[in-house]
Amino acid sequence: MQKKPLLETMHPFVYLLSAFCLIMSAAGADKPALDISGWNRDTRPQDDFFEFANGGWLKNTEIPSDKTRWGSFVILAEESRDAVQTIIDELSAKDGLKNGSNPQKIRDLYRSFMNEERVNELGVAPIKAYLQVIEGISSKNEFGKIWAEAGRLGISNPIGAYINQDGKDSTRYALYFTQSGLGLPDRDYYFQDDERSTGLKEAYRTMLARMFDLAGLSDGLKKSETIFELEKRIAGAHWTRVENRDRIKTYNKKTREEIKGMLTSFDLKTFLEVSGVANESSFIVRQPSFLEGLNATIKEASLSDWKDYFKARVLIDFAPYLSESFAQAHFEFYNKTLGGQEEPEPRARRAVNLVNGSLGELIGKEYVQRNFPPEAKARMLDLVGNLKVAMKQSIENLEWMTTPTKVAALEKLKKFNTKIGYPDKWKDYSGLTIAPDDLVGNIIRSAGFEHEREISKLSKPVDQTEWFMTPQTVNAYYNPSMNEIVFPAAILQPPFFNMKADDAVNYGAIGMVIGHEIGHGFDDQGRKSDGDGNLRDWWTEEDAKAYEARTSKLVAQYEKFEPESGFFVNGQLTLGENIGDLGGITLAYRAYLESMKGKWPPMVDGLTGEQRFFLSLAQIWRIKQRTETTIRRLKTDTHSPPKFRVNGPVRNFDDFYKAFNVKAKDSMWLAPEERVQIW
Repeated sequence: MQKKPLLETMHPFVYLLSAFCLIMSAAGADKPALDISGWNRDTRPQDDFFEFANGGWLKNTEIPSDKTRWGSFVILAEESRDAVQTIIDELSAKDGLKNGSNPQKIRDLYRSFMNEERVNELGVAPIKAYLQVIEGISSKNEFGKIWAEAGRLGISNPIGAYINQDGKDSTRYALYFTQSGLGLPDRDYYFQDDERSTGLKEAYRTMLARMFDLAGLSDGLKKSETIFELEKRIAGAHWTRVENRDRIKTYNKKTREEIKGMLTSFDLKTFLEVSGVANESSFIVRQPSFLEGLNATIKEASLSDWKDYFKARVLIDFAPYLSESFAQAHFEFYNKTLGGQEEPEPRARRAVNLVNGSLGELIGKEYVQRNFPPEAKARMLDLVGNLKVAMKQSIENLEWMTTPTKVAALEKLKKFNTKIGYPDKWKDYSGLTIAPDDLVGNIIRSAGFEHEREISKLSKPVDQTEWFMTPQTVNAYYNPSMNEIVFPAAILQPPFFNMKADDAVNYGAIGMVIGHEIGHGFDDQGRKSDGDGNLRDWWTEEDAKAYEARTSKLVAQYEKFEPESGFFVNGQLTLGENIGDLGGITLAYRAYLESMKGKWPPMVDGLTGEQRFFLSLAQIWRIKQRTETTIRRLKTDTHSPPKFRVNGPVRNFDDFYKAFNVKAKDSMWLAPEERVQIW
């Protein structure tokens, strides 16, 4: 299309300053399409675009004392929880609900958590029997049974087992083994010896000792040291988070005999029998060397040490559902020390979280009926369709990709499936029993119910209708095994999706989210699967090298970002998400211009359509988080911090430079040869 040159006689920044009122577009009085009250007019967009778009809001916003971060995603998630709370409150007021009905289950799960008086009265009693079972272990030969039972109860242990589609045969389900079993967020926490890390490790041991004391178990302080050292040995065999991102290296199909050879000190036969998967003959092991390292630790650590470790797992996992003293000890470390959260969320909010986590699709069905109009789904389908067209054009026009790889990429794109709003088929919870006065029992039964649901998949065809997020979740995802992009109902609201806003705003916000998820199908890991969801190398050697040359430049760029003094973004850990962000902007912008159908995007309140697109994009990452949370997420999260999800990709996007007249002297400037263009 023919584009009219941007005016250069008036600097774009002047256009921005000219708009002093909220830009409402057609959005009405509910929410502004663009909230310029949060801008920082002391910062030029050419020097720090994120700060310009969000700095005023960041300066004037206090993170609520019961939160570790606050902003677009969290605020919308709170609104979603408000809606769920309304549904639950209505049910909680009813006494005549049929026993076993879905409304009864929602109501009574909520009531069981809210009955704080009974929870405090019971203390450690709900889990005492499990602690006694552990104390009664007489031989390591019993570990297979104990670990399997723990899995059914929802208790973590060193071997994580789960069901997923076979990475190389997406038509069938397979049983996966993965590393697990740590009380700290990541293996590296056990080995870093700087002052901050040393303090965190001491706080963790203090929490463990406190848990043992509260449970009436002797020598809590001594045992906390023992447990920490045992976990450190387990952590030593863990793969790093960067290694765990590699879809090829983490696909290792093994026979039962091969796994027995790795776990000679572990009763694999009993573990599989008690887990309900005795007939499985092959497994996919994500980290084979971890199983070998764990085997050595099983053999070398004393039975007494292992028993203390098992007790700690039970105490930590159930502490939030026990008496106030347990819940507070858990909060003090996991929320306050690690995340900076000043106080716990209100009990009612935590109860909603429990209902969402255990009965998510039950509550989701009612949520959708009340909060998700059909026209929103129709509008989203149009947007997704336009983004797919943009991706198709991008692939066809790539200069660095050869024809054979383009053909395979287009074939994969053609097979993309899209799910919007809510499932076509809802989960059946009829086999789950929920009681109003048995909180821990409800949690255990819920875990067992989900366990049985999962292992039943092994005897069934793959269910392509299954969702892995509930409709009330503010998020989206790409599932490589199903080659699908999924957008729950709750994210399809302002500031992400506004039915009354103009296209520039919607393409900059939800369009970027859509493009991001499409991009995951072609990021450094997504590109390893084909259109049927199978791990397969469909790239020519030449194209793979050209792709990796571009992504390595992106890694180097992000590793220069320093969100907190002395703490940098891990470019390898965040690579997939950074590729998704760059691709998301590229595809959304191209789709926006195509939606204009050859017309010049309109000027609104002194802002060009292009400027509104980028400002809308920046607005969805308007998030403020505590220092402790930022540092923890830098070590464990595959996403870059919010500021760099804006500044990182736009610096690589030529049209951003045009929209805001960015010059070589400006801080946002990257020389053209340094900019990374993938899609």
